[in-house]
Amino acid sequence: MSTFLRGASRASLAAALFLASCAKEATVPTAPAPASLATASNDATAVNGVMMQGFYWDVPQTTSGQTWWQVLGGKASELKSAGITALWLPPAYKGSGVNDVGYGVYDRYDLGEFNQKGTVATHYGTLAQLQSCISALHGQGVQVYEDMVMNHLTSADAQEQFNVGGTNYNVYTSFTYPGRANKYSTYQWHYYNFNGTQQAPNNGWYQWNAWDFQPYANGDAYDNLLGSEIRYADQNQVTETIKWGNWMTTTLGLDGYRLDATKHMLTSFVNSWLDNVKGTSGRFAVSEAWFRNLTDLNNYASATGGRTSLFDVPLHYTFADMSNGNGAWDMRGLQFAGFTEANGALSVSFVDNHDTDQTGGALYSPVANLKMLAYSYILTREKGYPCVFYKDYYNYGLGAQIKTLIGIRQAHGFGSGYEYTSADDADVYAYSRAGDATHTGLLELLNDGSSAASKAITTPFKNATLTDLTGNTTGTVTTDANGLGTFRVNARSYAVWVPSGTSGGGTTGNTSVAFTINYSNTVSGQDLYIVGSTAQLGSWNTANAIKMSGAAYPNWTVTVPLTTGTNVQYKYFRKDASGNILWEGDPNNSLTPSGSSQSVTDTWH
Repeated sequence: MSTFLRGASRASLAAALFLASCAKEATVPTAPAPASLATASNDATAVNGVMMQGFYWDVPQTTSGQTWWQVLGGKASELKSAGITALWLPPAYKGSGVNDVGYGVYDRYDLGEFNQKGTVATHYGTLAQLQSCISALHGQGVQVYEDMVMNHLTSADAQEQFNVGGTNYNVYTSFTYPGRANKYSTYQWHYYNFNGTQQAPNNGWYQWNAWDFQPYANGDAYDNLLGSEIRYADQNQVTETIKWGNWMTTTLGLDGYRLDATKHMLTSFVNSWLDNVKGTSGRFAVSEAWFRNLTDLNNYASATGGRTSLFDVPLHYTFADMSNGNGAWDMRGLQFAGFTEANGALSVSFVDNHDTDQTGGALYSPVANLKMLAYSYILTREKGYPCVFYKDYYNYGLGAQIKTLIGIRQAHGFGSGYEYTSADDADVYAYSRAGDATHTGLLELLNDGSSAASKAITTPFKNATLTDLTGNTTGTVTTDANGLGTFRVNARSYAVWVPSGTSGGGTTGNTSVAFTINYSNTVSGQDLYIVGSTAQLGSWNTANAIKMSGAAYPNWTVTVPLTTGTNVQYKYFRKDASGNILWEGDPNNSLTPSGSSQSVTDTWH
């Protein structure tokens, strides 16, 4: 959401006025729908799809005489050509005025249609322009996700007074929407529909109902964020917000949603909203649960029961660390990184967004250096649904490079992913996709160092000739019968080496084997590795062993392409930061890979 609005200090809570509860309830009206767009697609995400955040914090009200809706609609064909399969739109409803970018919500039913807060248009344009924009995007096969801000309302129409203990309090909590005159909805909001409100001039909190939930995640998640905080412990507000969500879906023909600030809302409400609006429609949803700690994000994924994807906030901060290191950071930190590795099916990976890019904002943490390495990472990865930031693509001049990577992703980003933990070093990170029967796969190298680097890597591609399709590295590399080749990557650059040909010939004869072992006898600094009798498993050399992911601890996992039909002996071992090794006991594990993919679950002998 808006980092400007996030800026209110939590210290102001100490001055909150804890007032008596109010039992008054509101009625729940129906909401007739206006003329709507075509029904949303039932296929909310394309294979190897890429979404784009279609705005940034300081989007101008007009650009060359066009509103933002007109700008985006005019780019529909261009976005399709770039490989963008879905566009995340900013909050489309009336805020506190024409300069409000939508997160200071005033009227959720005014999409630029009514003269309210001194303007008919929202910051981005009128309802007609918005619907034309969406029609243009849908006409090019680009899906549309709308930003749903449901935590609060701001800029009330009038004050209300209530008395507690003989003291009168005046707060701006009356939302009657005289400019809309009950069109689409007769629901009005008063202080009893909220738990409390944050009011000028000191942004202190007035509270008359209990907050919907107690702070958790070491106080990082809490109810009262800003404005008038909607009371979702009351079913009336839940029902109304569900009705509004369905109205928005029908009115705009939405394919999905981005839910704002969900860690500040009652989780049972979020789940109910998703069940009743997204439901089983096939529409997509991603929530902004801004947990920097991976454990907290995993816990939130569990609490929402897989109903919504989540932005990979921990991965963003990993990229920010890489950027801040600017060549001094250890690139091995990219191994098995973030929520994308821990729960790829629910992860939306991103490099930057409107909040992390906003100078002076509470979440300002831009990936200012080595940004294309981060984009290469998310756009070639097996897991996660990557989100490109509009400002990176257009304003910062990275569009051509990002477009090339999207093209590589959509043509070659198939098959199991593989981490080269034994080949990586402080400067160079390597990762491959094994390909499938009709796609070649790829090998990615990222280098934050000040010198070009070469790496001898055993790839899934046997007797194959590879080219860096990014154009950053010239020449070709030919691998031997084991898939071994020496690959180059320029200083402070990235390379994506792809086997020649349009089929998966480079991976013929491989089985993608997913190894899992349950092992909890570790402490901080200890990791599990797998090593075995073939080159693909390190040829019993512990220096070439494959580090496993503990993202699903105590389950440790890794996927390795192994030669189909060739027996392999292997073992697990535990290694600490000092290099001390504890081996799994005898006998060796044995496996003869078969088929295109295989799953193996082992126990420590």
